[in-house]
Parts: sequence; structure tokens; C-alpha cells
Amino acid sequence: MKPLLDVQGLCVAFNGLKVVQDISFSIAPSEKLALVGESGSGKTVSALSLLRLVHNAQVSGSAQLDGRDLLRLSEHQLRGVRGDEVAVIFQEPMTALNPLYTVGDQITEVLQLKKGLTTTQAWSAAVALLADTGIPEPARRASAYPHQLSGGQRQRAMIAMALASRPKLLIADEPTTALDVSLRSQILDLLSDLQRQHGMAVLLITHDLNLVRRFADRVAVMERGHLVEQGAVAEVFSAPRHAYTRRLLASRPERQVDETPVASGAAPVMHTEGLRVSYPVPLPGLRGWFKKGEFIAVRSASLNIAPGKTLGVVGESGSGKSTLALATLGLLRYQGRLQVSGTDWAQAAAAGQTRALRRQMQVVFQDPYSSLSPRMTVEQIVGEGLLVHEPALTPTQRRDRVVAALADVGLVQSPADAGDWLQRYPHEFSGGQRQRLAIARALIVGPRLLVLDEPTSALDVTVQQQVLALLQRLQTERGLSYLLITHDVAVIRAMAHELLVMKDGEVVEQGPALQVLDAPQHPYTLQLVRAVV
Repeated sequence: MKPLLDVQGLCVAFNGLKVVQDISFSIAPSEKLALVGESGSGKTVSALSLLRLVHNAQVSGSAQLDGRDLLRLSEHQLRGVRGDEVAVIFQEPMTALNPLYTVGDQITEVLQLKKGLTTTQAWSAAVALLADTGIPEPARRASAYPHQLSGGQRQRAMIAMALASRPKLLIADEPTTALDVSLRSQILDLLSDLQRQHGMAVLLITHDLNLVRRFADRVAVMERGHLVEQGAVAEVFSAPRHAYTRRLLASRPERQVDETPVASGAAPVMHTEGLRVSYPVPLPGLRGWFKKGEFIAVRSASLNIAPGKTLGVVGESGSGKSTLALATLGLLRYQGRLQVSGTDWAQAAAAGQTRALRRQMQVVFQDPYSSLSPRMTVEQIVGEGLLVHEPALTPTQRRDRVVAALADVGLVQSPADAGDWLQRYPHEFSGGQRQRLAIARALIVGPRLLVLDEPTSALDVTVQQQVLALLQRLQTERGLSYLLITHDVAVIRAMAHELLVMKDGEVVEQGPALQVLDAPQHPYTLQLVRAVV
């Protein structure tokens, strides 16, 4: 069969430095090809360069689409191809969608430009496209702005926009990375259904090998700008020929936690009883003039975190797990009881004595790039907590502590190696290195408990494995306790001793982690376990 897209000898360079080197692949009509590799492997640059969407890139080679070389077309000719014959779904719809326009307006714009429809025709078609993607109440959602939709709904709106012109080829760039496991499964099923209905080909860019196994027909593996292996998914996954492919397939979270029982009588590092978080919301109609309603984000959560143990909290977006974490950090108002190392938080707050408690609890956020100040050096970022909790330290003592923290998380091998690192900025590091910096910043003040809010969801599988191994080592060496917030069941299985499952603000199941995962009692827990792809 003649390929729909035939790429030969593709090279991409920036200022003469090649980042993609002489790669070749093809996609047949109605075929699903996955382009996989770690961050920096060149997979996204390769795909977007086909449409010349990468700024300041020097692109060479050929990319034949139905007999036309995309790399030789003029900008005017390419405009007729982009969105019409080849469409793109970007990784993060919140940044790809315009926040100033409703999703319906953004889809109608495509239909008017590409199909010449009137405003009324385009709006009706936009609502129909949203309905095709399974968004509930599509007419109402079409009038919503991106921030008013959930992550899954935004991704569906992005898919509707991409399919507006019925493209022959859909480039899906990490379309499920930021989604919960059940939403990930739904988006995959949706893409498969739409691909069959419209007969289009799909180029899927991802680092999630489980997703590839479930979705794609063929896979092409990239490492550092080179295409090292390609073939049918079943063939490559069962008998990988290249060492890099074998390493990717072996990069799964492994359980290496200390299973030693908690000593009898050991006081919990954190204890909550009937913890409740609610927000006022306006009531409809005249009632809203006189009183506010109430939205309950967390309903009566009770938990214990033992010394040196990990409590995992799992649930979909909107389940209340991050709200629970913020409340335990004393960053949200709550009702109920919260104790840290035996001290009641409310009493300490009333007496203005929470600083010592805050030192015992530190947090590592989901996205280190946004949680690390771009204007501060490594030395300033990691040492910032010492300025608050140990202000008497001299600059030399503080620097020594920063170097020791960097060594603890594996960023430097010895103090002599730290000189160059201390004056660098976050943008100069990879995603895995930035997450290690975030962990070093949290550890430097000597906490007893780390709150880990989706600490590996934005990382590649190999880097994720490294960060989890680091957290496990630090827990063993320091006796740290973790409150692990995640939607990744594989991470929970690797890390957690106890597990708490949340849905719609309520704890629906809790108990020993492996027991809950292997024999779930609640239908929602069973749904989460089965949704792992």
C-alpha cells in the first residue's frame, strides 16, 4: 500500500547543531504509528518540523504527503495543509486554547476559515463535533471558556477542533500525559473510535509505552535524535533489538519499600480526624441574594501517617486529593482535627507557633519548572528555607548545607563538583534534574514528612523510575514519611504502605496499599485499577 506520509532523511538543526539526524519512517492511510522516546529525543521536533511549526529550525530531507513534499511547499501552500489535511493535538490544551474565546468560537473559526461555512452553520457544526467527542451538554460547553472545563473536557475540545476539517493525518503530541488514568483510557478509546470513523492516520508522540501497546499498530523509537528501532508493536515489545528500547521497556516503577511493621506505640507523624474542607458558592435565583451555598471539597477524611511510612492518596481530578494535601499543610481552612507530631495545628496557629510545625512538613510539587523561581540560582533556591528556619547560619555554612543537599539527591558527586551547579538557573536543567532540585529544597530543613503532589507525572518513564528510587532511598536512610498524592496506580503500587482512595471529596476505601489494589472492595477503586493502560 502506498504510504500517506513518507519521511526520508529528515534532519533538524538549530544554529547548525543537529538535534534530529537522518530519520526515515512512513505512515499508511488509516494507520496508527507511535513515535516514542524520552524528553530531548527529538520526537516532537521531528513531527512538528514536518509542518514547519518549529521556530528557527533548519529542516532538510523530504516528507511526501500524497505526492507533495511538505518541506518544499511555500508558506502559503502549507497553510492549506495545516489543519485541513494534517491536524495537531497539543500536549497541554490549557496553553494551546485561547483563554479569551469560548471553545465554540475557536472551533467555528477553523470551520469558517477552512470550510467557508457561515457563522450559524459553523456554530452548529462545532456543537456537533463536541457531541462526537462525548462532552456532556455540548451546546452549553461550546459557550464555555477553557478554564471552565475540566482537563478531560479541554482535551476533547482540542480533539474536536483538530477534527473540524476531517484531516487525513492527525499528529497527537502527548495527548494524555496530564490526565487521570480513567480519563486517559477514555481519550484513547475516543481517538480510536474517531480514527476508525474518519479513516484518518494517527502519528502519536508519547513516552508512555503502555499507551503505545494499547493504541498503536506500529512503533518507532527515538534516542538523542536518531531513530534506533521501528516495527509492529507486538514484535518490538516482545523482542526488542536495540538496547535503548529494552531499557525503556524495563523502566517500570519497582516496589523497594521497607515493609518493617510500625513499632507499637509509635506516635504518627500526622493524624487527622473528620477533616473537612468547604467553599461558599452562589445559589441560583433570589436565594443567592441572601445566602451562600456550600461546596464540600473534602468530606470527613481521617488518616494516620506513621514514621518512615508512605500514605498514598489516589483519585481522579476533582476528587479532593490535592485539597486534602493543602489542608494538611495548613494552607487551607478546615474543620475537624489535624495533628502534626502530636501537636494540634489549630492550637499552634492560635498561639502563632506554626513555624516549627511547617519545618517538619515540606512539599514537592508536580511541575518543578513552575515551582522553582526562574530568577533564582540553585544556591538561592535550595538554601531559601535555611534563611527562614536557621537564620543564624553564615553564608559559608549555608552553602555547605546546600552542597550536601545536592549530593543527597544525586546531583553532585562531591563538594568540588558543586561550584558550577550553584550559580545555574532552573531552565538549564532537565525535568528530572529540576525535580531533584525541588526535593533538595524540601530536604534541607530536615523535615519528618514530605507531601509529594504528583511528583513524577510530568517525567519520562526512565526518569520517573530514577526519582522514585531516590525517594525510596531517602525514606530508608532518613526515616521520612510521605503523603503521596497521585493518579498513577503504578506509582502507588511501588511506593505506598497505606492507601486512601478518594472520589468526589469522600474517602471511599482505605487500608494496606497492596491489599486495596489487589482486592478492591469499592467499585470506584476497581475502576481505577482496571483503567491502568
